[in-house]
Amino acid sequence: MAEDSNIDAAHNDQRFLELANVNVARGDRVVLHDVNLTIRAGEHVAILGPNGCGKSTLIFTITCQIYPIVKDGMCVRIFGRDRWDLTQLRKHFGVVGAGLVGELPGERTAVTTGLDAVVAGFFSASTLWPNLHVTDEMRERGREALSRMDASYLAEQLVGEMSAGEKRRIMIARALVHRPAQLLLDEPSNALDLAAQRGLRETLRRLAQEGTGLVLVTHHLGDILPEIERVILMRDGRIVGDGPREELLTETRLSELFNAPVRIGRDDEWLHSW
Repeated sequence: MAEDSNIDAAHNDQRFLELANVNVARGDRVVLHDVNLTIRAGEHVAILGPNGCGKSTLIFTITCQIYPIVKDGMCVRIFGRDRWDLTQLRKHFGVVGAGLVGELPGERTAVTTGLDAVVAGFFSASTLWPNLHVTDEMRERGREALSRMDASYLAEQLVGEMSAGEKRRIMIARALVHRPAQLLLDEPSNALDLAAQRGLRETLRRLAQEGTGLVLVTHHLGDILPEIERVILMRDGRIVGDGPREELLTETRLSELFNAPVRIGRDDEWLHSW
């Protein structure tokens, strides 16, 4: 109960993430340099940058998969805490990685139903193994998560028979099964065709409108939902821009970021680039 009270207090304090003076090395090379970043709980943010700019390393740092160089003034806090049991963190912070094969772990996943794959997210498992104790509440939460993703029809379908877009919905439902306050998605439209991209983006819009905080990490302008009010630009392992989308999503700023001419078009509330 005390732990839940601490989490509620952190949420009320409106901070999901605090990074201060963060430097991260991969092997012998420093790949993140002096990163300072605060994201409020419930905020909708896009982190945008070219391949190799350090986005993946930043994700691994946020999700506690790698750790910064220890130095004076360095700070990494999630919901006000600098130490987490990762099984507890998943209850408050959902993560959906890029790609499809690596997101759905284990050789049994292909012959697992959509509902079982979602419920297995409670255990970070690939399927519902016989030794796992699954409650009626877990199954109900799994159905709820599928419904939020407009994917209830996938409950009895085998994951191995699903399209790439359907698998992506299953993966996001796995992250939502804990009803997290914040969701991080890495390259959410990766490997999806145009129809699947549009469907997924509309579903993510609804999640944002329902109050789930979203952090979208991408290099595609089309992934940036109209609900995203803040954009963070990354290049060469540094944050080089942080502010309102209207100020940062311009042809001049993006041409400089990607080191190539960028043109921006608009379709109602959406942006696209070429």
